[in-house]
Amino acid sequence: MASQDVMQRVIKVTARVLSLDPATIKAEDHFVFDLGAESVQSVELVAAFEQEFGIEMDEDAALAVTTVSGAADFIGKHLAR
Repeated sequence: MASQDVMQRVIKVTARVLSLDPATIKAEDHFVFDLGAESVQSVELVAAFEQEFGIEMDEDAALAVTTVSGAADFIGKHLAR
């Protein structure tokens, strides 16, 4: 899957979970500081990414990812396995 496709899907999921307009989300945005994610929402994001991409991620490693681009990279590497 192309990295641009992964990024677009990460943005779509992030917007849905955090109730944001996808057009306002940038790759460099920090989930907590820029997008306002709370700890419960961080766990919801991991679950939503797993569902969206049909993967299972290590939750601790996934929760350590702090930015939208970081999530896209993390998921992209997982999909490449």
